[in-house]
Amino acid sequence: MSIRPKKPIVTRVSQAKAYDTIVRPVITEKATMSSENGQVSFVVRNDATKPEIKAAVEMLFDVKVVTVNTLITKGKIKMFRGRKGRRSDVKKAIVTLAEGQTIEIMGA
Repeated sequence: MSIRPKKPIVTRVSQAKAYDTIVRPVITEKATMSSENGQVSFVVRNDATKPEIKAAVEMLFDVKVVTVNTLITKGKIKMFRGRKGRRSDVKKAIVTLAEGQTIEIMGA
């Protein structure tokens, strides 16, 4: 019994969809430390999938992406001007780049 190898899934996104997928980069101390290991963090749309995120990063920044890890941060309930309010849920993507590839977030 032989197992056929999986064909790689190629996801294509338009340039407009790529700009809509990636909302903004995450600029924190933890994200900056992980950039030394070839990882870059982005806030993405809540309905974005890993193949869409990979295709968008490769198209917009012209780099090779190895893996994409995602996490969803649930919004907290906070007080706004004496009333209860709820922050929005946020989906983050941690993108691991190929060896020797970088993305300059701060534009240095």
